Amino acid sequence: MPRSTADTPVFGQPVPDWSTPSAPKGASLSGRYAEIHLLDAELHTAELFEAYTGHDQVWDYLPYGPFQTAADYKQWGIQTISAPVHQFYAIKNKESGAFEGVASFLRIDPANGSIEVGHINYSPALQQTRAGTEAMYLMMQHAFSIGFRRYEWKCNALNMASRRAAQRLGFSYEGVFRQATVVKGCNRDTAWFAIIDQEWPALNRAFETWLAPDNFEQGRQLTSLGDLTSNVRVASDPLL
Repeated sequence: MPRSTADTPVFGQPVPDWSTPSAPKGASLSGRYAEIHLLDAELHTAELFEAYTGHDQVWDYLPYGPFQTAADYKQWGIQTISAPVHQFYAIKNKESGAFEGVASFLRIDPANGSIEVGHINYSPALQQTRAGTEAMYLMMQHAFSIGFRRYEWKCNALNMASRRAAQRLGFSYEGVFRQATVVKGCNRDTAWFAIIDQEWPALNRAFETWLAPDNFEQGRQLTSLGDLTSNVRVASDPLL
C-alpha cells in the first residue's frame, strides 16, 4: 500500500482544528419547555419515585429497578451520584412544574471527544412531550458546545421504543454488538447510534424548527421532528 500524500492520509483524516474538551461540569440547562439539573437524591428522588409509581415497565431495559420504596430509590440516587463515571440529571417539565424523568452523560471520553447519553428513564408524564424532546436537545447541544465531536446512544437491541427515539432525534444507526452484556440475568445485544459534530449544525436547526411555538397548533405538531432529521442521518435503522 502506498504511503499517504497530502490528500490521501493512510491513517485517517487529520483533525488539526480540534482540541480535547473538558468533561461536562454539571451545569443546569433550561429551554422553553424543560429544565435539567444534576440529580440530587435529597431534592429529586421522592418526586421522581412518585412519577414512576405504578409504571414498572419504565425499568424494563435498565440494569436496576423497579424500586419498592422511595427510600430505596433515594439510596440508589445517593450511590449513583457518588460514582465519577457518569453525570445523572433530573428533568423538569416546565409545563407541569414537576420533575418527571432522568438521563445521564456516561462513557465520557474527552481524549477522543466522545460522550454518551443514557440511563434515560422518562415517566409516562414526560413521554411524547415537547419537554422530553427538548431535554435531549439541551444535553446534546451542551456536549457539542463544549467541544465533543461524537455523541452516542446505545440501547438493548430489543428495545424498539428506544431505537425509534434515537432515529427520530437524528442519531445514525451504526449496528448491533451481539452478546455485549448480561443485564438482569439476560443476554443483551446492544444497538449503537451516534451523532458527530459535522452533523450537529443541521440537526441543531432541525430541533430549533421543531421546538418553535409556530410549529404547534393547540399542542399538536405541524412538522414532525423525524421528518426534519431524516435528511441529516447518514444511516437508518433497518428494523424501523
